[in-house]
Amino acid sequence: MSKLHVKKGDTVQVLSGNDKGKQGKVMSVDTEKNRAVVEGVRIVSKHTRPNAEHPQGGIIKQEAPIHISNLMVVGKDGKPTRIGRKKDENGKSVRYSKKTGEIIK
Repeated sequence: MSKLHVKKGDTVQVLSGNDKGKQGKVMSVDTEKNRAVVEGVRIVSKHTRPNAEHPQGGIIKQEAPIHISNLMVVGKDGKPTRIGRKKDENGKSVRYSKKTGEIIK
């Protein structure tokens, strides 16, 4: 299993699909299925029965997972960038922006 270019907390831009061009924060990443849930992207309607969390039940709008190949990390300048990996001075692998060369935390 290789490392992914997106992490929880990253700001990403959607490259394809109905939400193309939208930006949002990654809320969770499923490494086994290579999918991520992004805030405000791929909103679906879920029909729920009444429960403690939603006493009325009904139709709830929520985010659904999107494949990570359709996501690109946004740098500090607000523009999407490709991600590379290199070793830092301690020998630890870090992600960096291919566009600007700066290290992404």
